[in-house]
Amino acid sequence: MQPLRILNNVQKARLLHSLLNEEIPAFLAYLNELTETVLNNREQIAADWKDQLFGVEFWFGLAEDVQRIMAKYTRDLYKSPNVFADQLFDGYTAIFCAHALMQYVAQAKHSDPKFKPAVELLFN
Repeated sequence: MQPLRILNNVQKARLLHSLLNEEIPAFLAYLNELTETVLNNREQIAADWKDQLFGVEFWFGLAEDVQRIMAKYTRDLYKSPNVFADQLFDGYTAIFCAHALMQYVAQAKHSDPKFKPAVELLFN
């Protein structure tokens, strides 16, 4: 295994899924809920969007991309660490999904007490 400091987002997500796969269904449900919330509240989010690294339309596009991925790979995202990591944590979608992971643990949505420190270790 490579040192943590040189792992990319795909490798980190694959490791997270492999180690704590029982938490993945609940996270994916949260991720789906988050994309729905973002896309259903475009006006409010756009009004509140200030001083961000990128534009609000980019954020909406990421939410749409995540929804498309989740619809296309529904079963595989739950079962396969490779599909989970390659589809959700590669490229720009990693921005949205890593944000969702951090929100998921910050809001204590996880059931496994090991999940939060794992997310923080891998994605902070």
